Amino acid sequence: GFTDHVALGNEEWNPWDAEEKNELAASQQKYEASLKMIKYARSHLEQTSLRVQIWGKAAIGLYLWQHIFGGHLEPADVTAQWREGSQKAGKTYFSFLTGPSVVPGYFSVEAEHVVLVLNGREAAKVAYATQWLRYAQTLTESRKVQHVAVVLLGNERCNNAWIQPYLKRNGGFVNLLFVTYDYAFVNEEDVFQWPLGVATYRSFPVVEPSWSMLHDPRSYLCNFLGTVYKNSSRETLIEILKQDGLDKLCWIAAREQWQPQETNASFKNYQDALLQSDLTLCPVGINTECYRIYEACSYGSLPVIEDVMTPGDCGNSSMYHSAPLQLLKTMGAPFIFIKNWKELPAILEKEKKMTLQEKIQRRKKLLEWYRNFKAWMRQKFINTLENSFLPSDKG
Repeated sequence: GFTDHVALGNEEWNPWDAEEKNELAASQQKYEASLKMIKYARSHLEQTSLRVQIWGKAAIGLYLWQHIFGGHLEPADVTAQWREGSQKAGKTYFSFLTGPSVVPGYFSVEAEHVVLVLNGREAAKVAYATQWLRYAQTLTESRKVQHVAVVLLGNERCNNAWIQPYLKRNGGFVNLLFVTYDYAFVNEEDVFQWPLGVATYRSFPVVEPSWSMLHDPRSYLCNFLGTVYKNSSRETLIEILKQDGLDKLCWIAAREQWQPQETNASFKNYQDALLQSDLTLCPVGINTECYRIYEACSYGSLPVIEDVMTPGDCGNSSMYHSAPLQLLKTMGAPFIFIKNWKELPAILEKEKKMTLQEKIQRRKKLLEWYRNFKAWMRQKFINTLENSFLPSDKG
């Protein structure tokens, strides 16, 4: 046997050879199979990942992108003709385009899913918004775009009937509508209430809370900087403040005429007022919801809100029964709601007795709530798009 072994030694005989070959072949197959699975999973992942392009054709788009999504835009210059940004969130890759140069047909549509941000506040804006909707419609008809959602700065009296025919449920092509104010057609299925947010058209910034914003004593009990319309509750508000000499304790700057454009000085003044007062008075305008509410939250100044319905078609929807400000109330906003400005002196009396420590706690609570509110709106927006746009696995 020994010589046999020596003789065979030259041939490198290996009793396990056949088994190894089989194993090798088997592991090769396993490897190829798992490669296939990875490839399949990747392609499947690509299928279940959305690419969504947001076309910001109203200033409210900046609230969505910069404040709610925490997204950035290049170039940073707000007057640039073309600005863009992108981020991945959930299963979705979002890109955002805005600026005067974003014109129908003159930019590349790089996603099958589009969110159109439009202004429907008055007739001229509706005419412009309609051009964009028609453009989006031709893209869906030619199958370049699969799904369209609209974020709409609604009319302050909720006269949004013009958008209804565009909704899929009414034979149109718009899958989802997110709309500001207490629109009665909000149903949480394809129509959702959206926050008004801050006045991005006046370049109100994303404010990062600082140590001093939380902890410093503030010089004023309250502030109101705004237009006082004839025969409005705002006149009552000013009278009540003057009666009790409370206007000395508050930063009040009333003007007779509304001014759309702020000067740098007036804007700085307004931000200082928010930062320097514990309460921000929010009397109703054409609608109860106003930019001031969100701007006050940004600076940790508690909104005192005149909680009354304004004339028009806004009100309760089938989903919510707490208008006005259904969205904010549903989200547990820690504001002071009053029905009449006659309640204000008592509120300010209470305010005088509060310790700095109590005020710091309240500011923390407010800033925390506002941060959570934005995070919640972002998550809700993403989930709603994904649930609607992704093919559902009914397998």
